[in-house]
Amino acid sequence: MNIAQEIIRIRRAIHQNPELSRQEYQTAKFIEGELDKLHIPHKRVAKTGVVGILKTGKAGKTIALRADIDALPIQEENNISYKSKNAGIMHACGHDNHLAIVLGAAAYLVQNKKDLQGNVKFIFQPSEEISGGAKAVLKAGAFKNPKVDIVLGAHVSPRIKSGKIGIKFGAMMASVDRFHIEILGFMAHGAHPHLGKDAITAAAEFILSVQTIVSREIDPLQPAVITLGKISGGDSYNIICKNISIDGTVRTLNSEVRKHIKAAIIKRLKSLALAHDIKYKLDYFDNAKPLINNQKIADFCLKTAQEFYGKNNVIIIEKPVMGGEDFSEYLEVAEGNFLNIGTNKNKQTAYPHHNSKFNVDEDALPKAAQYLAYTIQKLLKERCR
Repeated sequence: MNIAQEIIRIRRAIHQNPELSRQEYQTAKFIEGELDKLHIPHKRVAKTGVVGILKTGKAGKTIALRADIDALPIQEENNISYKSKNAGIMHACGHDNHLAIVLGAAAYLVQNKKDLQGNVKFIFQPSEEISGGAKAVLKAGAFKNPKVDIVLGAHVSPRIKSGKIGIKFGAMMASVDRFHIEILGFMAHGAHPHLGKDAITAAAEFILSVQTIVSREIDPLQPAVITLGKISGGDSYNIICKNISIDGTVRTLNSEVRKHIKAAIIKRLKSLALAHDIKYKLDYFDNAKPLINNQKIADFCLKTAQEFYGKNNVIIIEKPVMGGEDFSEYLEVAEGNFLNIGTNKNKQTAYPHHNSKFNVDEDALPKAAQYLAYTIQKLLKERCR
C-alpha cells in the first residue's frame, strides 16, 4: 500500500462528502471501513464518533491521536475536481485533512507495530465546530480501558508555510463560551412609552455596560474578548419593544478570568432587571476550556519535530489565538500537545479557515502523518523505560 497516496484519496473523498456537526454518520462509516482495512478494532461513540485501538500486546503507555471530522455550513467556491457535493456544506476548517492524517498515521504505525511498546488509540471526534464533541467522546469512555496517558492532535494552518510545523508552548487557544439573552419588556404604543417597559432601552444599556467588563474589570495583561454578534427584536417603528434577543461569545486564556466574566454578565443582567423593571432569560454555554499545552510533551514534540522536519522547518509559535478548540477537554484528563501543520504553498492555499475558498497543499499531509507516527513511536519507547 502506498500510504501517501491513500492519505490524499481519503482526504478528497471526505472533502467531497462533508457533514455538519452531529450529522457525521456517513463520515463515521467511512472511517470504520478504513480502520477495517488496517485491521484495527474500533467502536462507535457519541453516535457519530469512532475510536480505534491498536494493541501491541506489550506493556506500556497508551497514546491517543485525535482528529475532528465535522464540516461547516459554507458553500464551497473552489474550482477543484473533489469539490463538495453537498450544497451549503464544506470542510472549510480542514477537518478532512485531520481525518486523513490520523488514518495515515495509523497505517504507518500498523507497518511498524512490532516496534511499538504500548497501545495507540485513534479518536475521530464529531462536533468540534459547535463544541461538545470532545466532552461527549470522553463521557462515552474513549479515554478508558485502557486509560489514555498522552494525547496528541494537529490542525492544518494556512499561516505556516507548507513543509513546516508549528509548536506552541503553554496557552495556545482561548476558551469558547456562548450565551443567549432574552430581555423581556412590556409592549405599548410608541406615543405612550410610560405604559410599556422598553426592551430596546434596557438592551442598549446592557450592550454598552457589558463592554466595560474587559476594559475595567480584567487585568490588561490578560487577553479577553466579549463579542455581541447578533441582536434582534422589535415589531414596528411606533411600538414599545417587548422582547430583544442578544447572542454573544466570551473568549479568554485564563480560567479565573473566564469565571469572572460570566459572573459579571449575570450581575449586570440582575441590575438591569431592577433598574428597568423588566425580566430576562440567560442561557450560558461553557463550550470549551482554554487550550494549554503540557510543557513536557511540547518539549518532546519539539525534539521529534526538529529530528523529522529539520530545525529550520520548525516554527515556535509565540502568540496564542483567541479562537477555540475543544481538544482542550482532553488536556484536562491527559498530558498532551496540539500542533499546527503548515499547508500554505501558494495563493490558493493561503485562504484562512472558515473561508469558502479554503484549501491546503496536500503534499504536507503524508509528512504530517509520518511525523505523528514517528513521535508516537518515540513517546511509547521513552515511557517504557
